Amino acid sequence: MSRLAESLYVGRIIGEVVDCFDPCVQLNVIYNGNKHVSNGHELMPALVAAKPRVEIGGEDMRDAYTLVMTDPDAPSPSDPSLREHVHWIVTDIPGTTDASFGREVVCYEKPKPTLGIHRYTFVVFKQKARHSVKYLPASRDYFNTRRFAEENGLDSPVAALYFNAQRETACRKR
Repeated sequence: MSRLAESLYVGRIIGEVVDCFDPCVQLNVIYNGNKHVSNGHELMPALVAAKPRVEIGGEDMRDAYTLVMTDPDAPSPSDPSLREHVHWIVTDIPGTTDASFGREVVCYEKPKPTLGIHRYTFVVFKQKARHSVKYLPASRDYFNTRRFAEENGLDSPVAALYFNAQRETACRKR
């Protein structure tokens, strides 16, 4: 098993969000121009407030990819009753480019963890053809990445990353 897949198992992304898959496409998620997302690392909500740059590898610009960002721990990790909360969906991303070249179908919503440590996932699927993603979520809550992929004829994921975030505490005055 690859080191990347192993970290997705440890973070329970494989199992709770997606089924077992073999990561085969390079995925880079970068916030604020220089903060790269690494599996399991904690990022402060203020750092991830703006939409990240998401670079997708692949072998050919003619390939199309779909990016899904969710919070599987909404509203809290101990009671994820809104699982999953969708934060962002971009379709028709050409291979070897970034998400800005795709079609944003659910606009970016910044992470707002209120209770506990939340996982925020980025999952990439290869599309069979451009404009093949037709079924979009009616609500951000109760989203299901597996069902979304199935409804839109997407195969197993080709890449995934996740980070952790928790509510920032107020500054203490001295």
